[in-house]
Amino acid sequence: MSLIEKLNWRYATKKFDHTKKLSDEQLDELLKAVQLSPSSAGLQAYKVVVVEDAAIKEQLRAAANNQAQLTDASQVIIFASETSLDEAYAKNYIDLVAKTRSVERENLAGFEQMIVGNINRLDDAQKLAWSHKQTYIALGVLLTAAAELGIDACPMEGFNAAKFDEILGLKEKGLTTSVIATIGFRAEDDMYSKLIKVRKPEEELFIHI
Repeated sequence: MSLIEKLNWRYATKKFDHTKKLSDEQLDELLKAVQLSPSSAGLQAYKVVVVEDAAIKEQLRAAANNQAQLTDASQVIIFASETSLDEAYAKNYIDLVAKTRSVERENLAGFEQMIVGNINRLDDAQKLAWSHKQTYIALGVLLTAAAELGIDACPMEGFNAAKFDEILGLKEKGLTTSVIATIGFRAEDDMYSKLIKVRKPEEELFIHI
């Protein structure tokens, strides 16, 4: 199938077949796609938590309005924003750029100043809001990559972020839950998989200038 056909095939899976699990290879390829997700300045101001443990998934389900996807899906993916985005975080990123690209650290001084300046202009609430936005870009990549690989997924809100943070020990890691997705394979009797996708017609959605 073409990418458009695969995007038509995908839907927000409401009922997963709990007996079907992603192979290690499928999960690895999906996570590699997420790793390659674009982010502002390349900072990736978040971490991605992959939950497979059945007991933890049960706790997460209770903190997500008892939505069955949390326990029936193969994995739960949590995008967690950094809560302490600061100058040190930016400097660590510049260190990584220098190492990865074999560039002298001093040659990146201008880039570093730009990033540090942008971070310092924001207050804590603005930094967190910015980080939350970045997680949604990564979520979009996850959903598209899953469709490309024939893996079902459901982007999800409707959860208690504070409870998720507590269950997963995120606060101690300087993180907080932004958005989640469940991945796996649809149940044959999920009625939502049979529905025609509803989207705005092109003439209403796109503005050409």
